[in-house]
Amino acid sequence: MKTINMKKYIIILTLFLICFHSFGQHNKESRDKIKALKVAYLTQELKLSAIEAHQFWPLYHKYQEELDFSKMKIRSEFKNKIKEVGDLRSLKESEAKKLVLLKVALDKKMNEKKEIFISKVTVFISYKKVMKLYLSEREFARELMRKYGKGRKNRE
Repeated sequence: MKTINMKKYIIILTLFLICFHSFGQHNKESRDKIKALKVAYLTQELKLSAIEAHQFWPLYHKYQEELDFSKMKIRSEFKNKIKEVGDLRSLKESEAKKLVLLKVALDKKMNEKKEIFISKVTVFISYKKVMKLYLSEREFARELMRKYGKGRKNRE
């Protein structure tokens, strides 16, 4: 009898791990798909020459990775601290102050990274294209939210 129960647990655990792995894989595939769509969208909007694109994309990808890491770090810090104390109401003022100051420090670092990125890309693309980049990134995010929102409404 014990081996039958043990086999059931092993089967259930295996199925759970397979589902968990495929869910994680699906998220990564979704993120990769969104990144590819963003690259295609920005390429079209910025109308980069082959030379500009060759210089631009490695810098842009590195810059985006750094921003994503900083955002993830602050999100993780906030979430962990709030989880640690139970909820936001239980957070001590001193802990909240530390988190706010951490966020401000990370925002400063992100702005410094943005300045460095701009100084590097404006060597080979115009400031007008940098402005177009900002506007296009924003429009891409809006478009993504519209599509996501529509899909979500249809599922409910």
